[in-house]
Amino acid sequence: MPGLPPVLESVLQGAATTGLAYVGAVVTVATSSVLFRSPERRRDARATLTILLRRSRRG
Repeated sequence: MPGLPPVLESVLQGAATTGLAYVGAVVTVATSSVLFRSPERRRDARATLTILLRRSRRG
């Protein structure tokens, strides 16, 4: 990204990295809620997914 100040560029890279990590966590938990064999673990994964998605809508 030519023309952007170095500080702004590093902030944008940090935001992109954080966003990708969050999406990775949501995908992992969503997959776990489907693939776990134990009903308790599936329930826990779904509860965690609900918390993650609720927080993303507030922001």
